[in-house]
Amino acid sequence: MHTLKNDEIRQAVRQRYGRVAESDGSGCGCGPACCDTLPANVDILSQDLGYTTDEVGAAPQGANLGLGCGNPQAIAALKPGEVVLDLGSGGGFDCFLAARQVGDTGRVIGVDMTPAMVSKARANADRGAYGNVEFRLGEIEHLPVADRTVDVVISNCVINLSPDKPRVFAEAYRVLKPGGRLAISDVVAFAELPEHIRQDMALYTGCVAGASTVAEVEAMLRASGFIEIRIAPKEESQSFIRGWVPGSDITDYVVSATIEAIKPAP
Repeated sequence: MHTLKNDEIRQAVRQRYGRVAESDGSGCGCGPACCDTLPANVDILSQDLGYTTDEVGAAPQGANLGLGCGNPQAIAALKPGEVVLDLGSGGGFDCFLAARQVGDTGRVIGVDMTPAMVSKARANADRGAYGNVEFRLGEIEHLPVADRTVDVVISNCVINLSPDKPRVFAEAYRVLKPGGRLAISDVVAFAELPEHIRQDMALYTGCVAGASTVAEVEAMLRASGFIEIRIAPKEESQSFIRGWVPGSDITDYVVSATIEAIKPAP
């Protein structure tokens, strides 16, 4: 079967999530055909992913699109004054939650490769008067962020969409300050994905086919220089992942996980 090419994947991902942003597709979540179905209640969906009622109600209206597979805020342990970078920031939901935690002395940067998402997030920031949040257009494999300027890198179900994951982790390592940390929610594979799933573009853009195994993620993090790596699969996530590809056996292969690591201090 034809092998998916990196640029082909990026373009497909950009087009899909551009449509989500432009259609205000709240609650469509992941899966190959989310926007062809009736939207779920985004508040309930987000609570299923691990957000509290307070968090769900805190962001500007339209920021929470129901995209994701967990809550990176729950493991990030953000502190006032920290600089936070969100990889694949979408409508800005996680950025706005992070802004509450780092306060006026902190700063949050969201990076997304989809122009419509960046525009949407900036409009949401203006609506909510978030002076400590900014959104930049760029690929997570080529971050528009200076070296050693970030305390915490967060991401929510985005790195699995990248066709060059080692480069993503290397870039995260580059922008982190010594002692900085990674706090990610993402989809990982616990069994080898069949080739017909790997080669399905709809499943790739739906956060499934691009999943790396736990061992592969750990190896990529170590190769980038990270230490104290912790990858914790969440079995309860299979309840919502099952709904991404109804009638399939996808939960035999993938699960949501929290991924933590630290850039060594000198």
